[in-house]
Amino acid sequence: MSGVPTRVGRYTVARELGSGGMGEVYLAYTPAGDPVAVKVIRNDKLDPLTRARFEKEALIARTVIGTNRVARFLDADPYADRPWLAMEYVAGRTLLACVDSDGALPLPLVASLGALLGEGLSGVHAAGLLHRDLKPQNVILGDDGPMIIDFGLGAFMDASQETLSHSGMIIGTVRCMPPEQAGGHPQVSPAADVYALGTVLLYATARHYPYDGSRWEAIAAQVTNPEIAPDLSGVPAPLVPLLESMLAHAPEGRPTLQAVSDACAEILSDFGVTPAAARLALIAHTKGGRDPSSPGDPLTVSLEKLIHEQADCSGDDEPASPLDDPVRVTQAEADEPEPEPQEPEALVSDPPPGSGRRNAPPEVGASRGRHPASKRIADELRALYAADPVL
Repeated sequence: MSGVPTRVGRYTVARELGSGGMGEVYLAYTPAGDPVAVKVIRNDKLDPLTRARFEKEALIARTVIGTNRVARFLDADPYADRPWLAMEYVAGRTLLACVDSDGALPLPLVASLGALLGEGLSGVHAAGLLHRDLKPQNVILGDDGPMIIDFGLGAFMDASQETLSHSGMIIGTVRCMPPEQAGGHPQVSPAADVYALGTVLLYATARHYPYDGSRWEAIAAQVTNPEIAPDLSGVPAPLVPLLESMLAHAPEGRPTLQAVSDACAEILSDFGVTPAAARLALIAHTKGGRDPSSPGDPLTVSLEKLIHEQADCSGDDEPASPLDDPVRVTQAEADEPEPEPQEPEALVSDPPPGSGRRNAPPEVGASRGRHPASKRIADELRALYAADPVL
């Protein structure tokens, strides 16, 4: 296809999986042949402060643990001509495609979806990060259940009126944005992800969003108006109170993710279904249909040749990851003021003395110089990835 690169970083590109407001996503392979999803960021997202913040969030993103619901962050290069990040490739259909093709999900399956995604977001928040762009397109329904993708793009998702107006991004994004984000206030809290999760569950159960319109400006005007209640038509009665609270206009009026999980567990209990059984039922219900992004055919000879060529030309002195390489900062970038501390950083608390518990590595707080432990962290995580036979 025209415009599709042959390589991004050390990854050999096979095909485009999709494109949107942030950039293009490609199915690619490591030199050893493991599949990854590589997102290349749009040129109009590039500025020194965004690159620096992207680097910091990428380093933190490597440490996200405690959840099986978020596609693993593998690598990134914030200082490439076009920044890119590589994530675990998750085969399956998006929630949007599944609901549009097969219809709304039954209530117990929506409750299972809410509990699983809430658990995944809790892992992201525990690392001191937010997703900021959760929507039905960013939930993949795979063989192991729902997975959240596009995590790691938080540095680019500080919404403003300018970013809201990007063609191809807005309609899909502003429909799922909380009022504070749609109003152009980037300093959002974890409650923003709770709101977005509410829009995902609403779409799963009723096949529509809380607010809609033909233009993003009209949608944003509804979202930011406290006098206009979200449209909950078609929502099963047991789910209405939860969605009303998750879609509350004020962030402080929304429940915690734990409260969301508890409410979903209560719905499952009322149906006499355990969370484990509900997850299996969700997988069975959404597994139908061919994965639109699966290759279908083995690697072509030319693609195998590219992979071997790439592996052969990788020298031992080449950094294993762009995040381990000295930062390529120009003098103009060095003169830029440091980014203001972002809201997610406040979520990372100091562990009690002697507890041995770690949240984010201490070096991630500086966005300019090198981070001494980043290579060690990357090596540890790569060892864990290598032990997992399935990407």
